[in-house]
Amino acid sequence: MQAKKSLMIRRTVDACMTILMMLLMSYQVTGEALHEWIGVSMTLLVIVHQILNRKWYVTVFRGKYNLYRTVTTSVNALLILSFLLTAFCGMSMSSHAVPFMYGMAKISFARRMHLSMSYWAFVLMGLHLGLHIPVMLSGLKLTGRKKIIVNAAACCFAGAGLFCLIQNRIADYLFFRVPFALLDYEKAVALVLLENLLIMVFWAFIGAQLFHICKDKDKDRMTGIIFVMATIIIGMLLSGHCSGTKTNESGTAAWGTVQQTEVMTDSFSLMEGHSKWAVPNRRTGVLMTKSFTRSVSHLSI
Repeated sequence: MQAKKSLMIRRTVDACMTILMMLLMSYQVTGEALHEWIGVSMTLLVIVHQILNRKWYVTVFRGKYNLYRTVTTSVNALLILSFLLTAFCGMSMSSHAVPFMYGMAKISFARRMHLSMSYWAFVLMGLHLGLHIPVMLSGLKLTGRKKIIVNAAACCFAGAGLFCLIQNRIADYLFFRVPFALLDYEKAVALVLLENLLIMVFWAFIGAQLFHICKDKDKDRMTGIIFVMATIIIGMLLSGHCSGTKTNESGTAAWGTVQQTEVMTDSFSLMEGHSKWAVPNRRTGVLMTKSFTRSVSHLSI
């Protein structure tokens, strides 16, 4: 009875963390003040999660490490690190939830680190969830054709998630390619949340397939590899189709990543102080107006 109660508490905390993560990645929906309070709540839940799973810290240096344990431990450690950096840098820029912590780190450093680490936390949280999904679903006893159908359906959703990831240029944030978050404030709330959900599904699906690749027999490992490859192909095909449509409409090809970054950086510098353009919030690193976002998006086509 006690074990079931403990498991229910853990699952509830995990579910709340997942929901809050979706909201945190939807800044244009929540706004700055609510974003900060959700961030504080997320930080508290992360602490609670660590307390509930404190035995992991005791066993981390014990026993032998196989491939699966190495992968899960690496993902867990990197996830904790990304959470810590995200929370610290976010609080260093806070003006609503914890304003007394403002300036703990240099704002320019905190802004870029917070932007990148928040997306790394998003990615790693998806992988962490995915690595545990097969165990959580083991009670359903999916075998044979049913298992293939479920994986195929999940593969399609994951492919759509990869498409959203590419279209929203998440890689630019992960690898410090842009200094500001380029957010579309005209996008419908439901669409923003759906995109974040699909991106989470993509990384969770990759994590679930990693579980099978690391733990299953050779035949099942190959199935996991095939599903990963199929997901990537679906995402790339969707992205290629969308890019081709945009190119035909505009009559110009997409710029390279380096050119895009240079243009956006130059645009930020040139537009400062000009009455026609709104300057991005240099503390949080988020573009605060729709017109500026549209203009930068046009420059990056």
